Amino acid sequence: MQKVRSALIAGASGLVGGHCLELLLQGDRYSQVISVGRRDLPLIHPKLEQKKVDFNKLQSYAADLDVDDVFCCLGTTIKKAGSKEAFYKVDHTYVVELAKLTARKGAAQFVVVSAMGADAGSMVFYNKVKGEMERDVQQQGFGAVHIVRPSLLLGERDEHRTGEAFAAKVMKPLSSLMVGPLKKYKPIEAETVARAMVYVASQQQQGVHIYPSDEIAALGTKL
Repeated sequence: MQKVRSALIAGASGLVGGHCLELLLQGDRYSQVISVGRRDLPLIHPKLEQKKVDFNKLQSYAADLDVDDVFCCLGTTIKKAGSKEAFYKVDHTYVVELAKLTARKGAAQFVVVSAMGADAGSMVFYNKVKGEMERDVQQQGFGAVHIVRPSLLLGERDEHRTGEAFAAKVMKPLSSLMVGPLKKYKPIEAETVARAMVYVASQQQQGVHIYPSDEIAALGTKL
């Protein structure tokens, strides 16, 4: 009989994170789901435990981070963050600190949302930050690290991102033309990304696994 596990999710108020939390609560794989965030979510569920945290002082909450699997959906934009430095803090520092603390507490798996084009050596700031995050998460000693690199995300956000909304409007009609090597550039539904994250965690594979957007789309149908 498979051991019932505990999960932690960071960034559950976001587009992918919201779907991911819903899936974690619906399934029977996890008996406890801990959500850490800057504010409480308007959600009550018998398996859900919410922890309101200051990510600048995440070390202070280390005692609450004792789980089997971690799902990290933290992310922002430079515009929303207000500066490159603030963006780096959310998309790199907070993610890596969460990985470091949960690995020390014995978490087996870390599943994280990155981005297509992530590359620590990139000249593009956004891609460089995502690549450095991926590199540093991999160094924390988890049994398994799953990195999903979605293309343009589709879905209803609580916040309006003008640039992404425009890109989605342009790219979505062209999706059917994106075949072969272009498949990984297709826009992808946030719910599909979340499904892929929960699915890969259920497979309990060891090592580092990186999934481009076309693989994410395929994996998202398996849950």
